Amino acid sequence: MKVGIIGATGYGGLELLRFLHNHKEVEAIELFTSSEEGTIFSNKFPHLVDLYNQPLQKIDYDVLANFDVVFASTPSGVSSNLFPPLIGLGPKLIDLSGDFRLKDLSSYEFWYKKNPAPKEAVEKSVYGLTEWNEEAISQAELIANPGCYPTAVLLSLLPLLKESLIDPSFLIIDAKSGISGAGNKPSQSTHYSEANESFSIYKINEHQHIPEIEQAISMFANVEANITFNTHLVPMTRGILATSYAQVTSGVTQQQLVDCLASTYVNNPFVRVIQDATSIGTNRVKGSNYCDIYVKLDERTNRATIISVIDNLVKGAAGQAIQNMNVQFGLPQQTGLQLVPYFI
Repeated sequence: MKVGIIGATGYGGLELLRFLHNHKEVEAIELFTSSEEGTIFSNKFPHLVDLYNQPLQKIDYDVLANFDVVFASTPSGVSSNLFPPLIGLGPKLIDLSGDFRLKDLSSYEFWYKKNPAPKEAVEKSVYGLTEWNEEAISQAELIANPGCYPTAVLLSLLPLLKESLIDPSFLIIDAKSGISGAGNKPSQSTHYSEANESFSIYKINEHQHIPEIEQAISMFANVEANITFNTHLVPMTRGILATSYAQVTSGVTQQQLVDCLASTYVNNPFVRVIQDATSIGTNRVKGSNYCDIYVKLDERTNRATIISVIDNLVKGAAGQAIQNMNVQFGLPQQTGLQLVPYFI
């Protein structure tokens, strides 16, 4: 396959390149930019010297139309303009931003504070939560890759919601991310002296992933939910840990919760149901496409604590995008993604 990456200079784009470099079905990778045309890629990223010495190319639709798949790893509000002209020209399109995730355009405007993509493009897009939407993904031309937080949250909650083991009207989600989730453009909050040795909350009750999570719960679990969802910045580079609190349906046991998760993902190679709380943590999935999930019932309060961890740049972005590409082209989901976690 011939692959194009728009936005290769961001962290998500670099992770796409890292995994696609070793993908056995990828013959060529070309890198595109909207702002740094002509820049030698390995000059910008010296760790890629002698691997990717080519200049970044300008975005040219006549050129991109000849690719098998084009990834857009751009900030929100960019691919909404870049991708629509490519629809119908041939390549599969995978967007890593939020521009095609929300079906309600007014909701996108409200939460993202940007103009939405054209309605016909959003309607054509398929939500790329691989483990829950594989059939639609296999037929899709345009994939809206899920956000990093929603991926961690949804993989852990959807099985329990679908089987009515937890109450959708009582969902409190406390999520924490490493600083790479903010991208590679520096800001005051991600400045070393601001973030180091500090643990902070941001976008209180206002995070743009709230409607995405609620939309997906409705889509896949067939229930309506109004979630309380808050996010925190942790002074580490990679990883998300999402802790969800849910009221358990009367009579549900710890074993039922575990069995539900285990049976749901028994044939999914990248979701692992963990039995020991001491074995779940962001460094257990770092650099990999795994999502680890742990659940514990508090019989005193009849509430469940559901924990999930992912690498925000891999399962939360580039890895899941490649997993979706594999599904689109009829390849095993693990193709090109079988890297073990870094751990240390």
